[in-house]
Amino acid sequence: MKIIYIALLFLDGAVVAGAVWVRFAPDDPARWHVTSSLTDPGHHGGANSHVYREPLAEGGQERFAAFDAVIRATPRTEVLAGSLEEGRITYVTRSKLMGYPDYTTLSLTETPQGAQLEVFSRARYGKSDLGVNRARIEGWLAAL
Repeated sequence: MKIIYIALLFLDGAVVAGAVWVRFAPDDPARWHVTSSLTDPGHHGGANSHVYREPLAEGGQERFAAFDAVIRATPRTEVLAGSLEEGRITYVTRSKLMGYPDYTTLSLTETPQGAQLEVFSRARYGKSDLGVNRARIEGWLAAL
């Protein structure tokens, strides 16, 4: 009985330690403050990420600033790196219950065809985000 009690205490400690790590692990801007390798406009899904690219004929800076305002208004979201002036901003949005981080990079880039807005959202942990990143991007698009 004593061994079971000790094993349960160890298991509880491991779960708590894992939850604390997920919540307080340092965020590395060098790893997350990047754009995707995609170039085609539209929605592009991955196992634990989602990319939305939008060509902009005019008003790129205004659309970029409006998107930034909508993202900043999202609960449990803060800026990790970047600025409007830089043309790239990376945000961390944490899940409500466990604080799992998702990273979203909003960027405005010039291409030979004109300006493009990109929203690149991905989960830090796990092999699937269960569609959370796409749903979040679609919610932001609806709010614009």
